[in-house]
Amino acid sequence: MAVKSKSLRRSKPNYIYSIVGVALVLLILGIMGWMFLNLAQAGNAFKEDIRISAYLRTMNKDSITQIQQYISGQPYAKNVEYVNKEKAKEIWNKDNNEDWNKILDVNPLPESIDFYAKAAYVNKDSLDKISNDIMRLYSNQITDLQYPSGLVNNLNERASKLGVIFLVVTVVLCVIVIISIDTTIRLAMFSNRFLIKTMQMVGATRSFIARPMDIRAIINGLISAVIAIIILFSLMQWAESQFPQLKAIHNTGLMITLFGGLIIIGISISLFSTHRSVLKYLRMKLDDLY
Repeated sequence: MAVKSKSLRRSKPNYIYSIVGVALVLLILGIMGWMFLNLAQAGNAFKEDIRISAYLRTMNKDSITQIQQYISGQPYAKNVEYVNKEKAKEIWNKDNNEDWNKILDVNPLPESIDFYAKAAYVNKDSLDKISNDIMRLYSNQITDLQYPSGLVNNLNERASKLGVIFLVVTVVLCVIVIISIDTTIRLAMFSNRFLIKTMQMVGATRSFIARPMDIRAIINGLISAVIAIIILFSLMQWAESQFPQLKAIHNTGLMITLFGGLIIIGISISLFSTHRSVLKYLRMKLDDLY
């Protein structure tokens, strides 16, 4: 009993160091995940800010309403609006930062139905299909459908390159995280090696020895994840207060997923490393523990 009490007292500081160490590693992983999600959200926001214009030939209001309703009912469409000649002029002046009234007396811009596509559809193949479908149905009412194809291609190329870079970084970071947490847990379990062996020598079964330590590992992993989440959430709040643009791309659902992932990773690796260490010391001879 004295040996057991002494071993437990020695193990407590190591548990604290283990919890803090795992929390710091999870925090680094969480920061990287948050940066990745922000970049992904920013990319989607840029894509969904690309205006697509269907230029109208007809002046029939019923036909215009019909086309507008059709586009609004499609899964790809956002913010569908009818743009008359005056509105088209305002948009042109704003985009070009000048007023043509100084040189033109008439408004040459056609009326149009403008809309934005959801991020998943902002690529050349999808937009070409959307354009072909609309032109096929309303070829007599629409003269052309235009969008900045160069910008779309550029955004997708950059998104692909950034995706590959972050995938490589994420894989490397995950390996580092797993190794770091595993090493931290094994060092914490090292001080319990004599307790584990003593319990085995007095006849305790493998499952009886491992169960309380596995439960402790789950609790420690959960505590570490909660600490990491609290610090990460505080950093996110601070960053959003300093950079209001981050609030525009904030996605609560993705943040909850990120936090849930940190909890799962913290618990899973802590449990795996602890259980493996227990089995390792159970297989070792007493003399090898010194």
